[in-house]
Amino acid sequence: MGLNQTELAVLGGVQKHAQFQYEKGMRRPNSDYLSAIALAGVDVWYVLTGEESARLENPDEQRIVSGFRALDARKREVILALIEAIAEQSSQ
Repeated sequence: MGLNQTELAVLGGVQKHAQFQYEKGMRRPNSDYLSAIALAGVDVWYVLTGEESARLENPDEQRIVSGFRALDARKREVILALIEAIAEQSSQ
């Protein structure tokens, strides 16, 4: 997002020193801070892990992921096998 420490601290409702400590790993952000920056469009997964989260851009992707998460492990394996088979067939 291109925010500096002061701007991110303001979005999260904390002092600049707290923001500095979060970034240096000296202190962990609380849920209020994470919620506030998430509402502002900050990738919270990136803040916590340093890795960008996968963004689901269209409603079909969102429906697929939501449905997949609702399945038990056995059904997830079936769906994954089906997707792999279809993808392999499509590449031929």
